[in-house]
Amino acid sequence: MKYQIACIPGDGIGPEIVAEAKKVLDKIGSKFGHEFLYTEVLMGGVSIDAYGVPLTDEALETARKSDAVLLGAVGGRVGVDSWYDLPPHLRPEAGLLAIRKGLGLFANLRPSYLYPELKKACPLKESIADAGFDMMIVRELTGGLYFGNRETKEVDGVMTAVDTLTYNENEIRRIVVKAFDIAMKRRKKVTSVDKANVLDSSRLWRKIVAEVAKDYPEVTVEDMLVDNCAMQLVKDPAQFDVVVTENMFGDILSDEASMVTGSIGMLSSASLSEGKLGLYEPSHGAAPDIAGQNLANPIATILSAAMMLRYSFDLDQEADAVEAAVKQVLKDGIRTVDIMTEGCTQVSCSGMGDAICDRI
Repeated sequence: MKYQIACIPGDGIGPEIVAEAKKVLDKIGSKFGHEFLYTEVLMGGVSIDAYGVPLTDEALETARKSDAVLLGAVGGRVGVDSWYDLPPHLRPEAGLLAIRKGLGLFANLRPSYLYPELKKACPLKESIADAGFDMMIVRELTGGLYFGNRETKEVDGVMTAVDTLTYNENEIRRIVVKAFDIAMKRRKKVTSVDKANVLDSSRLWRKIVAEVAKDYPEVTVEDMLVDNCAMQLVKDPAQFDVVVTENMFGDILSDEASMVTGSIGMLSSASLSEGKLGLYEPSHGAAPDIAGQNLANPIATILSAAMMLRYSFDLDQEADAVEAAVKQVLKDGIRTVDIMTEGCTQVSCSGMGDAICDRI
């Protein structure tokens, strides 16, 4: 099979980590009989430097015509000629917002997995870290409070700000269906997070979840209030498999879930459309302070490529092979500088990519 991938190296360490993800994908292609064809696209600061905008219409169209998009990182340059002296709509991150909208990416997937070899970095107490955890936060990405009507105005002499939280049943249903489909590829449990004791939008959310659940009899479903979920993530994260929630709750909870792993350099993510097209990127930033030094940890980007194999291409066996190779590298004591501990072998960014390829 041939797959067209739009590659967006972006800024900072982006080109380095994307190069290693491509290296791993090519090894998968060689082993399993696939061909991955790459088209490079500029986005972020490099696009601003070249074209004056963070994402051109031509770049978006290239991404739209691809089977999937692989992104490194955008932004980071401050000081002289800073991209952040520009108006907000021309800054690097505006390109990311534009491509999400342009590709209809409504579902954000953020896995949070604690590797046994890295459990000492987990900020939770030892007994919780020893139990481990492996969860997927599924966040609705294009509705809710962040996209509702908003205004700030003077009312009776007092400045008043209003943000509107709006969801319709179709927006809720499509993200919930996506979560249940993902659960079917995992341990078949869904935790739906809401604030149904207070919010009408959450009561509608809970109603739609119950309706969708009827179509997935193999999946265990539970409703959980968002404040309780925030507590449970640090008390007993092992209980979670797939967590599905609305935009703002998902924004907060996914960051909390990522931090309990103790290493942001290991965290992949995906943003999916209603079809198979998705954008895959590491959760970390552009790290301009180490750009070009071959020091970056490419594992998050490589794991994002594994998510691409699984969710855009339905290549579960191939995704398993990448994830197993990453686990084996860590078991073998191979580390980049950010996760280096005594007794392990430190390698460069490209060295880590090579080590993972060797274990596929």
